[in-house]
Amino acid sequence: MKLRIRTLFLLLIVLAIAFNPIKVLASTQAEENITKADANIEQALLETNQGRLSEAKQSYQKFRDAWVQIEDGVKQESADAYKDIESSMGQVDYAFLQNKPENITQALHDLKKVNEKFSQGEFPKGQAFKRESISLSDFIIQLQQTKLKAQAHDQESALAEISKVRESWLSVEGVVVAQSASVYSNSERDMVTVNAMLSENPPNYQGAVQLLNQMIDYLSPLANKAGYTFWDAAMILIREGLEALLVIAALLAFVKKSGRSQGNRWIWLGVLSGLLLSVIIALIVKSVFSSGAFGTNNALINGWTGVIAAAMLLYMSYWLHSQSNIADWQQYIRTKSESALDTGRMVSLGVLSFLAIFREGTETVLFFIGMVNQITMSDLVLGLVIGFGLLAALAFLMIRLGLKLPIRPFFMVSSVIVFYLCLKFTGMGIHGLQMAGLIPSTMSSSIPNIDLLALYPSWQSTLPQIALVVMALTVILWKQAKAKNMNLKDLKNNVSK
Repeated sequence: MKLRIRTLFLLLIVLAIAFNPIKVLASTQAEENITKADANIEQALLETNQGRLSEAKQSYQKFRDAWVQIEDGVKQESADAYKDIESSMGQVDYAFLQNKPENITQALHDLKKVNEKFSQGEFPKGQAFKRESISLSDFIIQLQQTKLKAQAHDQESALAEISKVRESWLSVEGVVVAQSASVYSNSERDMVTVNAMLSENPPNYQGAVQLLNQMIDYLSPLANKAGYTFWDAAMILIREGLEALLVIAALLAFVKKSGRSQGNRWIWLGVLSGLLLSVIIALIVKSVFSSGAFGTNNALINGWTGVIAAAMLLYMSYWLHSQSNIADWQQYIRTKSESALDTGRMVSLGVLSFLAIFREGTETVLFFIGMVNQITMSDLVLGLVIGFGLLAALAFLMIRLGLKLPIRPFFMVSSVIVFYLCLKFTGMGIHGLQMAGLIPSTMSSSIPNIDLLALYPSWQSTLPQIALVVMALTVILWKQAKAKNMNLKDLKNNVSK
């Protein structure tokens, strides 16, 4: 019983991290919350007037952080208020980019006036704000609007347009990924890159326009497709489920190799929880929100679950590598009781399997919900059966082949696979946070784009991946040196005897 309680507690922690951005329940005290948040605007004004712009920016950021928590309450009360507050916040962001105190002061004053107007109930109520889902053709029009603003060297408007593009991406990504995995990957990379180019001081308008033209060119042929086949549905499931499959297969093979069959329950509990939660979230999004309104939150979920899973995979990779010595593994089995293994490592394996499934599952289910009106039910069911069948067959082969390997090769191969997934989840996780606007993106043409490794031309995502590789090489060299020293000591002891 204690074990189940502990597992549920861990899952609740993960869910708290993952769901915090979704903000399913709107605030019932929107006016009061805005009034409290306005204290940060007043502080920013005071600091701006004193010439402390960096401190003023930090105070304004506190308002933005508070806004993330209360904006749904504003949306529910008044669409006009939400639009005006968002617009005023955009003016403040632009003023800070210009770094001119007089412009910052004016923009902060305007934002404060709009907030006070809402707090005093002066906006019309009863019409909740809602962004509608859009088609791929509409999405391409948004790209064209962004290009026009960039060509006019209007930084504020261009940034506002690319923000709309990123919010709308969830409405169309299923259409894109069903037809081309490479175009899907390029689109997610290029949206972040365009935003970074437009945010520079001075902005790189020429590069942004060129990249937007490329996006329009490679997305336009996909906009004309009228329907999907069973193979489109199967390929979505295979592509999105492959990384999760590698994680689950590695965990199941490890448990079988260790002889601790109880661990299977925790792994499958994590898998089923991830699948169930993915379906629930996708249904909530389609019935309560529009896809566009959920876009940033979906990127946050993918980002945070990717980063957390990467941290757990890093530890697991190190642990697997450390057990590749037969003597070490046998010693571990002797010293660790079955209950200790269950309550500790097996629970963490369940949480890791949940993260792996949930990270891919939410987006996959949303893809299928987006396809359902453009595919026959028989083709959709057939595609799901084929996709799950191929994934299951691949998992079976991976586990069987893994079990036939001797102890040392098994742990070495497993540690390499898990480290690869750690490297890829790190890149994908940070990229997801960049898509959500939580982490900035400093682009560099010297960094190659490698989808297989989730390597993007951004220093913020590339440097952590480089650090992981350096760390892994250091550990390998250190262990080799340690083993060599141990062998020399054993040799000297034998000679002395």
